[in-house]
Amino acid sequence: MIISIDQNSGFCFGVTRAINAAESELANGPLCCLGDIVHNGQEVKRLETKGLQTIDYDDLRTLPAHSRVLLRAHGEPPSTYWIARQRGIEIIDATCPVVKKLQDRIRACYEAHKNDEPLPPQIVIYGKPGHAEVIGLQGQTNGTAVVIESADQLDRLDFTRPIYLFSQTTKSIEGFNALVEAIQSQISNLKSQIVLEAHDTICRNVANRVAELQAFARANDIVLFVGGTKSSNARVLYSHCLEANPNTLFIASPDELEEKLSTLNSQLSTLKVGICGATSTPLWLMEQVRDKLSLIP
Repeated sequence: MIISIDQNSGFCFGVTRAINAAESELANGPLCCLGDIVHNGQEVKRLETKGLQTIDYDDLRTLPAHSRVLLRAHGEPPSTYWIARQRGIEIIDATCPVVKKLQDRIRACYEAHKNDEPLPPQIVIYGKPGHAEVIGLQGQTNGTAVVIESADQLDRLDFTRPIYLFSQTTKSIEGFNALVEAIQSQISNLKSQIVLEAHDTICRNVANRVAELQAFARANDIVLFVGGTKSSNARVLYSHCLEANPNTLFIASPDELEEKLSTLNSQLSTLKVGICGATSTPLWLMEQVRDKLSLIP
């Protein structure tokens, strides 16, 4: 059996930066993280053993003064910073620079157009409702931004008002372009004169992984995709791998390996097996899967 790990898989820059910040700050004393630092249960547990405490928004409102709270790569709305200031909490801001730049662009757009006459602005975010990054982006517009995931949800838009479209950084370029075309088509059908400003704010380091992963999947007989069950990025990238290679299995931990492999009617010893993962999947976890796989007769 030939086993290989995809060299392009694993943490993206923003997640690596946040985890490095957590490990560095833990050396200075107790540290909390607002929400799971990454959508991978194995990595969250690893950092918890080092002392990182995961908290939610209710906890944030009751923390004593001078507590230290790390903000993960996904970013936060302005209200989170306000709560921290009110309670005297020290913030360690590990927001991904790409996300931070997008927050600034959306806030600037909102401030520039919020008093427009006769029609107020309509900021639209192509993203997943309820996703941590999207919550932070909506917060830049005082909660007024409209979030849609596909062209099937155009009924959520008001085609009598200008549309300023942005994207969650981890969405697909193809999906964004399809949405732009659908909005333009609807404007044309309605013979509307409204303005559409479409801003492609997708992180290319993440978007480029689709083509890379599919090439990796096609180069192997079996693909083991390692990802967290809470990660939307993992689900999306897994689906792309599955599209390229039907013999792709989703694995959250090495403990699932033998059960998942039992579904295949293949002689593993004669196959090429590729291991890959999401932007939230640590390399050490993929290496554990590799090591356990190598022990299977």
